[in-house]
Formats: sequence, structure tokens, C-alpha cells
Amino acid sequence: MKINKVNSFKTQLAGLFLSVFLLGACGQSGDGKKENTEADKSGAASGATMTLKGSDTVLPLAQQEAEKFMAKNSGASITVVGGGTGVGLSALEEGTTDIAMASREMKTGEKLKLQGAKKDIKETLIAYDALSVIVNPGNKVSQLTREQIESIFTGKVSNWKEVGGSDEKIVAYSRETSSGTYEFFKEHVLDKKNYAQGILMMPATGSIVQSVSQTKGAIGYIGLAYQTKEVKSLAVSYDQGKTFVAPSVEAAKNKTYPVSRPLYFFYDASVEGKVKPFIDFITSDEGQKIVLETGYVPVSK
Repeated sequence: MKINKVNSFKTQLAGLFLSVFLLGACGQSGDGKKENTEADKSGAASGATMTLKGSDTVLPLAQQEAEKFMAKNSGASITVVGGGTGVGLSALEEGTTDIAMASREMKTGEKLKLQGAKKDIKETLIAYDALSVIVNPGNKVSQLTREQIESIFTGKVSNWKEVGGSDEKIVAYSRETSSGTYEFFKEHVLDKKNYAQGILMMPATGSIVQSVSQTKGAIGYIGLAYQTKEVKSLAVSYDQGKTFVAPSVEAAKNKTYPVSRPLYFFYDASVEGKVKPFIDFITSDEGQKIVLETGYVPVSK
């Protein structure tokens, strides 16, 4: 009888252990399901590897956004490379980048090439940028009209004394032809006129900042996010000198600064499932806050 009681106790104890085990297993299964659901909500790209290539103007912003996105999605791996808008679009055509970063709209010729490569291209406006005309801090000139800037970069004006400065030769720096900034500046500031033969073409925006900071008679143009204390931004007039406005995020946002432009992501529809969570992040309230913090102008919603 005593033995039976012991056996009965053992049976009850085993049953209790089994119940606890099953309850724990159910709990783990439920937790795992919850985690998977949360992972699904974070987007298919949470574990994706993707490459962005193109505009040097977009580069600092894309790097900041990528870092924040990867911090939120530990499995994601995003590589961001500059080189210019043209470089990014060529890479998109060749299939060597998932997203082309651009500081201008796509040209007709580029659209045709991408169509020929069987690419179904989609675009997303991610931010706006103010284009800043910069000089060496030692230059006493603090403002120029659009026409004066045009005259400098087309070679009509070659000495700073012609535009209110010292008797010193002007050394003009530009981005190279693959740059979207080069194209935008030519169209919207030079009124589609050709750059002068003596313009020094630089491979990256950072190179322009460095060169202007080291050359007293230098002038160049950069995206506002590249602005540093090593160079001086000029106020610009688009009404023949009646009103001069200095570049700033606020001036670009309220449209009082005349030299601003849209920034884009271009991608093929075939990779939309992979890149869309990242693009959605950039265009979200959180992503647009990063746009502002990095020195760009958010897209109005």
C-alpha cells in the first residue's frame, strides 16, 4: 500500500513536470511567432544586402540613413558609394547597384538606355538640397548675382576686382561631367551655357571644399550638407541684385533661396521588395528628421 502511494506520487509529479514542459513549449512557440511577426513588420529588407551608388550630394544623407536603418535591422547590410549621378545611373543599367542616388532628374538618353537594358525604373523623391556657391574665407566678396556667377564660370570674368573683390585671379572649381550637381549648376545657374575651358573639374564634392579652402582666389559650388567653416558661402541674387539670400536649410525650405534642387533614388522594379523597406524608412517621419539633421530639406507631406 505504501509502495502504491509512492508510485502514485511519482506519477502525479511526472504529470506535473510534463504539464509545465508543455506550457513552456507553448509559451516559446507563441513568443517565436510574435518575434517573427515583428520581424515581418520591419520589412523584407531587414536581412537584405543592398548597394547604393551615385550622387556625392546624396552620399552623406544616404550614409546617415543607412546607419540608422541597420541599427534598427541588425540583419541588414547596406553599402553606399559616391562617384556622381551619372555613375550611379550607369551602374543601375549594368545591374551593379540596387539604388542609383541622383541630384537631378534622369535625362532622356539615360531613360532610353535603361529601357534598352530591360529595366523598369521607379523613382522616389527623398529630400531637397540647397546648392551653395563657396569662396575662400579670405575673399572679401560676400554676395554675387546669378549673372556674375555665370560670367565667372563661363570665363567672361577672370578677376575678382570685376565683381567687387581684390585684384586677384579667379580660380573656379567644378564637379566633373558625370555629376548631377554639374548638370544642375549648368542648367539653373549658368542658364545652360558651357563652362569655360579653364575650369578645374574635381572628382568629388569634398575635393572642391578642400581646394577652395586652400586657394585664396578660388570659387566653387557644393551641396549645403558639405558646408564647413573652412569655406565661405555667398548670398545669391536672382533678381539682378535687388535681393540677396544666403543658403540655409530654412531659406531652401521656405523657397527664398533660389538655388535648390530635388534629390532622388532610382531603382529597378525587380528589386522593389528588397529596397522598399529602406526607402520607406527614409520617407518616414523618422527618416525625414534625419534629412533635416544632416543638413538637407525634408520632403513636404
